Amino acid sequence: MSADADIPRPDVVQEALRKTTERLAYELGRPTAVAPSWSEFEWRAARAAAAIHGVSPLLATTLRWSGPPGWQAFLIEQKEHTESRHARIETLAKLLDERARSAGIPLVALKGAALHSMGFYKPGERPMADLDFLVEEPDLSAATKLLEDQCFSEELRYWKNRVFTPAEARTSSALGEHRDNHIKIELHWRVREKLPLALTDISDSVFPRNPHPGLNAYPSLAALLTHLVLHAAGAMASRELRLVHLNDLALVCARMSTENWEEILRLEGGDRGPWWLKPPLRLAENYYPDILPSWVRTRLASGCPARLGRITGRQYLTDVSLSSVWIKAFPGIEWSQSLIESCKYMARRVRPDDEARAVRKLDATSSPWATASRWYGLSQASRMVRWMTSRPTRTATMYVIRQAMAQPAEPL
Repeated sequence: MSADADIPRPDVVQEALRKTTERLAYELGRPTAVAPSWSEFEWRAARAAAAIHGVSPLLATTLRWSGPPGWQAFLIEQKEHTESRHARIETLAKLLDERARSAGIPLVALKGAALHSMGFYKPGERPMADLDFLVEEPDLSAATKLLEDQCFSEELRYWKNRVFTPAEARTSSALGEHRDNHIKIELHWRVREKLPLALTDISDSVFPRNPHPGLNAYPSLAALLTHLVLHAAGAMASRELRLVHLNDLALVCARMSTENWEEILRLEGGDRGPWWLKPPLRLAENYYPDILPSWVRTRLASGCPARLGRITGRQYLTDVSLSSVWIKAFPGIEWSQSLIESCKYMARRVRPDDEARAVRKLDATSSPWATASRWYGLSQASRMVRWMTSRPTRTATMYVIRQAMAQPAEPL
């Protein structure tokens, strides 16, 4: 197949993505010895799924079967690119640590950087799209200047973080990871997610009580897991969850002690944990069995709203990720905590605020998957008509499918 090859109908793409995504997810948690009997297009969809979910490097070392030569070559190449890119990320993190120490600014290295430093992953196993740092709000201006002094400029500012890109930003059009892709920095002053509209904030649990200048670790393993679960919950609500997020949860859960679990379960003053904890952990356990002690599972279930638990209990990874082909008018509405919040969320989707429009505008002008589609150039009224009269496909998903279709079937 060539770059100009026709892509199958969206329903065929959806079937192939669901089949490959779910199989690869189970292979990471419960590896088997027999390769799938997939068609040529399904093997291409598998490449797309692996890229979407950030697990190509992990699959290169985890799978017990090889598959066709083109598939294996893709995984090996992705691992090499990830390892090379990780070296660049590590060098940048060390430089920023030194600069922050000199400037007297405490930072917390979040998510992927923390997982690597704590030994959950080896270099080349887990892709990192960017470096995430948490800074206390009084130090935000100083941290911004620190990044600007390293030739990073602020590209976007919104409710979640500030996004900085290097002066010479480059993004390869290749499928998946590429060693030359530029490294973004996301500067957070709070740790929070929209579920799906109201902000859920856990900053006090994540920032150390006595931080030192430079890069700091999470105050505890429980704090790390709490952040990873909240991040996964936000990704589920926006239908952007990745398999690598579930893999993160499984790895950290395996290290949790009784004391660690109690720390999480007593976060809000009770003994059942925050209401949003169960769905991401339940989904992770679907692919990585027995990562939760039974007593933790029981207490989490009692703290989760019944409706949310019921709906998310029927969801698979495909349903809450970019492996789902179709655009939905009100994704994640099941996370609303009241009828009033549901109505406000629907109104916000129909009439996006200035911040949402700014994010959309940036995507339309700078993201390859957005610039290649007409969807991001449509007015909100035109989008609503499309929602009501057709089943529009997700731009980012179809972009990755096109990339997979353009790859050679076998290594050259």
